[in-house]
Amino acid sequence: MGFSDWIYFIIAFPIVLSLHEASHALAAYYLGDPTAKAYGRLTLNPLKHIDLFGFLMLVIVHFGWGKPVPVNPKNFKNEVRDSALTALAGPASNFVLALLTAILLKYLGPYLPNFLLQQIFTIFHLSLLWGIFNLLPVPPLDGGKILGFFVPKRYAGRYMDFQDTGAKYFMLFMAFDIFILSGIFGFSIITYVVFGAEQVLSNFLLLGV
Repeated sequence: MGFSDWIYFIIAFPIVLSLHEASHALAAYYLGDPTAKAYGRLTLNPLKHIDLFGFLMLVIVHFGWGKPVPVNPKNFKNEVRDSALTALAGPASNFVLALLTAILLKYLGPYLPNFLLQQIFTIFHLSLLWGIFNLLPVPPLDGGKILGFFVPKRYAGRYMDFQDTGAKYFMLFMAFDIFILSGIFGFSIITYVVFGAEQVLSNFLLLGV
């Protein structure tokens, strides 16, 4: 990325990150769990949400994650359902932001100064990438928690244990995929899936709104 691209990214990053993580906290609070609020995560302050490794991955491969929002499922009326809804709130907020920015780009784009147009484009694309990546159905991502809603009850306990231990395996696979497989095959599986989905969604939103 050029210098100007970095400026646009630095401005877009805290907006996308804060909305995503605060949406987790708000959903949990609304569903009966005040844990995230007690830890100061019910806020749009990006300093409360930055995960160093997730940020580094965002810089390197353009998708990442924030610091996990603390949730106590015991406070929910329905642990499995409400945990899934809380997880879904983060990516959903990114897609809502992408839709809003797509509307701005389509209807106000011709009247906006170039620097503002580029900034909105950056927020738009980063929102989609962040939402799609976090929907991958593996821990520690939101998609892994959402998948728990569909796991049969007899396997729920094992799956919850896997949520705690599976994250390290995904991190290892992610590093292997991006730094090894991409060198062998010319592309990484994760990047291919995420950027491919982002391209489809971005075209749909920009042409369809």
